[in-house]
Amino acid sequence: MNRQEAEFSNLVKAYRKRHMGKGPSRITTTFCKNWAICEMEGNLSPVEKFIAGAGDGKQMLREARTQWVKEIYRTHPPLEMEELLGAKFVDLYVDIDIDKDFGMSVFVFDQNLQQKFGSA
Repeated sequence: MNRQEAEFSNLVKAYRKRHMGKGPSRITTTFCKNWAICEMEGNLSPVEKFIAGAGDGKQMLREARTQWVKEIYRTHPPLEMEELLGAKFVDLYVDIDIDKDFGMSVFVFDQNLQQKFGSA
């Protein structure tokens, strides 16, 4: 992970904490073409873990959480991320495995980040 990828990870963690009340405990970012791919561990709050243990709680929580994350980025554009990268945020793809408490977010930008920042 290069310096920009590490800084991007820190911004994602801070953004999630600010807008969701909790950020991931561990995050790794990789730039690939126009994407910033974030692998995140330790996403769920104690309340979410409790909900996941009930009946169809896992599926309900997964759907609610992925939609909530997308909505937050739609209503609160990630300006700090755009500033760091010098690129415009275009879209976001999100998924989470509730059992593993492991999530992936793919941020799409209007420039080739891999080329711009020399990622592998």
